[in-house]
Amino acid sequence: MVSGLNHLTLAVNDLEVSLAFYIQVLGFKGKVKWAKGAYLSAGDLWLCLSCDKPHPSKDYSHIAFNVEEENFSALCQRLDKSSIKLWKKNCSEGLSAYLLDPDGHKLEIHCGNLNTRLDSLRAQPYKDLEWL
Repeated sequence: MVSGLNHLTLAVNDLEVSLAFYIQVLGFKGKVKWAKGAYLSAGDLWLCLSCDKPHPSKDYSHIAFNVEEENFSALCQRLDKSSIKLWKKNCSEGLSAYLLDPDGHKLEIHCGNLNTRLDSLRAQPYKDLEWL
């Protein structure tokens, strides 16, 4: 039985460009790098950047990273100063910014968690919502 998320691996074209983005812009901590990849961390999250040919999703699939509310504005300012492209406006509960990484992977930085989302659904349910 699955007990949680172990790690994420993203295909990247240029390791140095992606390292700069994830470390300098988003604030990940670099752990190790080698000719074809790198390991980074953010809290308990382990991120692997793997040199390959990226094929980012064309649908709504994306990766959401936690950010504390007191750090949200500063991170958004860093995104803006770095001319990071946004792919969606926030329409859900909590503060969110939807951005693209250097290879076009869809990312979100989000203040909140599953409980805050469920609380918002109690107040304003989605169409045909069923509680499991």
